[in-house]
Amino acid sequence: MLIYKIFRTDEWTALQTEGETLGAPIDLSDGYIHFSTASQSQETAAKHFADAEGLWLIAVDAQGLAPDLRWEISRGGAEFPHLYRKMTMNDVLWAKPLPLVNGTHQFPEDMV
Repeated sequence: MLIYKIFRTDEWTALQTEGETLGAPIDLSDGYIHFSTASQSQETAAKHFADAEGLWLIAVDAQGLAPDLRWEISRGGAEFPHLYRKMTMNDVLWAKPLPLVNGTHQFPEDMV
């Protein structure tokens, strides 16, 4: 199963340069890296990244993160994947830009 992380361009660039990350500022404050499933990603973008440009959608295989991935109750009572270790470039399957068009982030067609 693929899960997804949304990064700002500077966060994505830092991961590529350094090879690992503890995530975005929200991840650092919460103590884990927030991910979303395909069905949760658009709401995550709308809620936490409204009108933000320069975003990247990063795909990761959830199975490859075991045993450091936990599914925990979050927004609306849904279970979200949370990673309790550094994310590395080896975890990344692909990265695609999330362009903002008329106030809505455009997700890859194979996700929606």
